[in-house]
Amino acid sequence: MNSDAATLDALDTPRALRLARDTLGIEADALQAMSQRLDGVFGEVVQRILRLSGRVVVMGMGKSGHVGRKVAATLASTGTPAFFVHPAEASHGDLGMVTGIDLVLALSNSGEADELAALLPAIKRQGIALVAMTGGAQSTLARHADWVLDTRVEREACPLNLAPTASTTAQMAMGDALAVALLDARGFGAEDFARSHPGGALGRKLLTHVRDVMRSGNELPKVGADASFVELMREMSAKGLGCSAIVDAAGVLQGIFTDGDLRRCVEAGTDLRALQAGDVMHKGPRTIAEDALAVDAASMMEEHGITAVLVADAQRQLRGVVHIRDLMRAKVI
Repeated sequence: MNSDAATLDALDTPRALRLARDTLGIEADALQAMSQRLDGVFGEVVQRILRLSGRVVVMGMGKSGHVGRKVAATLASTGTPAFFVHPAEASHGDLGMVTGIDLVLALSNSGEADELAALLPAIKRQGIALVAMTGGAQSTLARHADWVLDTRVEREACPLNLAPTASTTAQMAMGDALAVALLDARGFGAEDFARSHPGGALGRKLLTHVRDVMRSGNELPKVGADASFVELMREMSAKGLGCSAIVDAAGVLQGIFTDGDLRRCVEAGTDLRALQAGDVMHKGPRTIAEDALAVDAASMMEEHGITAVLVADAQRQLRGVVHIRDLMRAKVI
């Protein structure tokens, strides 16, 4: 293989594009053909996994092993406990990870991988359920399996018909089909997905509550209704949120005063020096409960064009405040 600069400069771009389109076409055709072959065996496999009290143990060698790792990860993240075991390592002790209540999902395009074949007697001897994902209907793996998911392809997308391309795409798609059918049967929803992905954007949106991001205690800007306007301004400046809650002696929320309210008072020519917080506050401010989702606070801010929402309980006791910066810091928005 010659990879010098002259070879790169001489790249035949039209040929590269043609090969790329041919590859996508071959793989799309392979998936369509596999879809047409799906039958009741697929449903039986889904039913067996749903009844499983153990885990799905995925195995595969070479490129099938790489696909197997992805299939195991997809299953695990969508409600089906699963993990990957390398067949070669299984022969040297890792088979001890697999128990009689588990199910083995073995991937092999040919169905003749030596490392998998060596494990079949032990798997069958333990009475472990075996699902083969293979293109070899009469292969060693298929003959020993309890169920066979047919992933055969007419040809690989590789021009030499050698490199696993269409066959690994078929395996990947069949794994996704299993995961989707199982998550639907389990009633696996967005909140379940978020619990499996706490570090992702969806996880943050569905698992972060107002109480997790709100400011309370000394960070909460608040004054009494009888506070002077100067005291109100000092509190707003000290807490730096552009607003302050106004409460009565029992801590019950009475109103809010914001930078926007200050601007409107100045524009109206109001003499603020002799006024108290209760005189200038906006009564009946919008509030949110501390057990609400933080994303709901974000929606409220967007809907009403505000940058902070007060947090109060059912008795209007002030609990805290959520500012748009808090939501951004928590990556809720």
